[in-house]
Amino acid sequence: MFSVALVGGLHSDVRRTAVDRLLAAVPGGVALHHDLAAAPRTAVVVRTVRDATGVLATGETPLVNDCACCALREDLVPELERLRDSGPARLAVVELWDSVEPKAMAEVVAAAGFRIGAVITAVDPALLLPYLGNGDDLADVGLAAAATDRRTVADAWARQLEYAPVLAVAGGSEVDEEDRALLDQLHPTALRVSVEDGAALARAALAGFDPEAAAAAQHPACARLPQEADGHGVATHVWRHHRPFHPGRLYAALEDLACAAVRSRGRFYLADRPDTLLAWDAAGGALRVESAGPWLASLPDAAWEMVPPLRRAAVALDWHPEHGDRGQHLVFTSPGLDREGLSEVLGSCLLTDAEYAGGRASWGRFDSAFDAFLEV
Repeated sequence: MFSVALVGGLHSDVRRTAVDRLLAAVPGGVALHHDLAAAPRTAVVVRTVRDATGVLATGETPLVNDCACCALREDLVPELERLRDSGPARLAVVELWDSVEPKAMAEVVAAAGFRIGAVITAVDPALLLPYLGNGDDLADVGLAAAATDRRTVADAWARQLEYAPVLAVAGGSEVDEEDRALLDQLHPTALRVSVEDGAALARAALAGFDPEAAAAAQHPACARLPQEADGHGVATHVWRHHRPFHPGRLYAALEDLACAAVRSRGRFYLADRPDTLLAWDAAGGALRVESAGPWLASLPDAAWEMVPPLRRAAVALDWHPEHGDRGQHLVFTSPGLDREGLSEVLGSCLLTDAEYAGGRASWGRFDSAFDAFLEV
């Protein structure tokens, strides 16, 4: 059976090693790579197809709407179809360019009818903290995937790391226990495979991957967030509460909270918009807050049938008699994390007893500090 494995990650040396080991371990395996590095200058994306013996073919595809990543999407499926139909290849390894995130590519490949064997992110643990702390724009370091790409290095790297269920991990003398603890706490459910273990990588690459289930598991309403942890100087703090945040006080604390940990994520709600589920996503000191739709408690019963089963199951396990599924669930992971300080700041942003007793009618009169943030 022809399968596709996606191997990505900003740690390019480790990524290439993982692809090399896969090609050596899987007879007939081929690798497809689209290099976006020169696209802003040449207006083309360079395609390379290789196997364990070397380069088999090269080619170019033009930019689409001034977007290198769009060109990749347009060219990827026809190339995979050609590889599938032209020979006995068992596995096509799509080596994603540095800043390309695997979620979008996995969904493109699955929509075209291909079986995805795995999504793998290559990781050098010694570079994990420097990349998570890097707030530089991808455009400023030559890694933007499109002219409109406004992501930072930390932002792109966090999503590459957390989406993949398999991590190809490098060793080496530079890796210490703090690096390993940080990786363990950021993605505790991932299968970790040594990047040098071709046989283990091959087994993982052919095991099977469900993009729909992966997307559901990433949705802010039911994301599988890390649990409380502590080890080798690295800590993960899980902060939960059912009372709503005061929009003005939380907005004033955003900078301190975004910089309190190298990585934080979760979901929350504000008193002045209690029916809106808000997603919290911070890395490298930069915070993104987005609306993720309504809380289920705000929907009529008939609408629940349109909600994915995974979310309904998650809600059933954590339903509050007064607030339903509304709640604050934020997770902070970092070396040297100040749990007490975090809890104090977050607690001070909740409604006071007097504010809470005023009820929804009074909450709606709070200053809507997040309007500009959410582009309302």
